[in-house]
Amino acid sequence: MTDATFRPTLLRSGVAIAITAILVFVCYFFIDRPVAFYVHDHGLAQYQLFKWLTYPPPWAQDWSPLVLTLLVIRRAWGPFTRGEKALFVALVSLIIADQFRTSLGDVFGRYWPETWHDNNPSLIGNGTYGFHPFQLGDDVGSFPSGHSARILGFAWVWWLAMPRLRVLLAMVCLPMLASLVLMNYHFVGDVVAGSVLGAVVATCAWVLADTSPAVAR
Repeated sequence: MTDATFRPTLLRSGVAIAITAILVFVCYFFIDRPVAFYVHDHGLAQYQLFKWLTYPPPWAQDWSPLVLTLLVIRRAWGPFTRGEKALFVALVSLIIADQFRTSLGDVFGRYWPETWHDNNPSLIGNGTYGFHPFQLGDDVGSFPSGHSARILGFAWVWWLAMPRLRVLLAMVCLPMLASLVLMNYHFVGDVVAGSVLGAVVATCAWVLADTSPAVAR
């Protein structure tokens, strides 16, 4: 790995984050509230399919340590194949993206679209809307979306490593991302930011990992 190899990745990541900031600004003022009220008024959260689609990201994170351990043991018998390395990097990326999201959730402190647990303040529940930086607690952690960060943190590694899987990845990921909004778990801007966060983490992780020559092709 050389500085020249990684600098373009950092530059592209910076551009992506800047564009995301603009999109989040637009969503905050023009999209997030109307969409949240539409979802609530039309009872979209009652559809179990949307709820089921939110389950895979935390499941994947729960199983990540075990799978990573098995991959480490497998590595003792020879270099990873490209698919094995992609799985290893994708799981690490998923974990890092979610932990990064936790830090940012406390930094930005955004209230949720709807009240789901412990009477958390929300737009639908009590009209609470906005960002409240540096307030600790899960009730102010809607931004960025942790589910989105995990989804893209995992899937984007495969997007880069296995281009032939991109159509399949899009078919799997887009419904899961949409379900977060359709369940009023997150605002549109939360999902956009979480997705970009996951993709940036995944890109950096894969670029760093893919420079290693010790991989069976």
